[in-house]
Amino acid sequence: MSQSQVKLFRQALHKKMGTYDSELSGEGQTALATYYELLLRWNERLHLVAPCSAEEFATRHVLESLTLTARFPPGAKIVDIGSGAGLPIIPCLIVRPDINATLIESSQKKSVFLREALKVIGALKRANIVTKPFEQSTPPDAQFVTCRALDDFGSKVRLLIQWAPLNSTLFLFGGSNLRQRLSETNYAFNEWLLPGSDQRFLFEVKRVM
Repeated sequence: MSQSQVKLFRQALHKKMGTYDSELSGEGQTALATYYELLLRWNERLHLVAPCSAEEFATRHVLESLTLTARFPPGAKIVDIGSGAGLPIIPCLIVRPDINATLIESSQKKSVFLREALKVIGALKRANIVTKPFEQSTPPDAQFVTCRALDDFGSKVRLLIQWAPLNSTLFLFGGSNLRQRLSETNYAFNEWLLPGSDQRFLFEVKRVM
């Protein structure tokens, strides 16, 4: 694992955070770099994320994830589906020490990584890990549902919305395929183009029925 990658990651965070409407403190940038360093060590064994440059991880993965933080009210309770490498929820927990989260991840090995990541960032007391598919688990008490893993189970979009707690808001990351899936559900949704991209969006769906 190269320290130069961590240095490049921090430089990209500092340089690009304004583009994503994020204002990260030095402490926040250090915590995010610690998370990135841990992920680099585990990624060779678990394939948590596809290989990418330090800058791409800082922007497409971390800063994109942090676009959610302005949408969470103080003390928000969130359930993150298919947490895998911890995206988007780990960066959000780092930057927002007031929020709490349930991480649902079906892979036992990835759940071990998530527990270690939560420990390293000091968020174990604010998070719970459920190691099973979401459809086999009971929806926790949460106001928000987040997911960046819908490319892996896009056919379950309708099921995910129906599973979500009543009156919760789902924030889903994806592209045109996800938009099509959402359109097929007949649920109303909003979408925002993510900074630095012409094909990745953040979709908002209200679970109201």
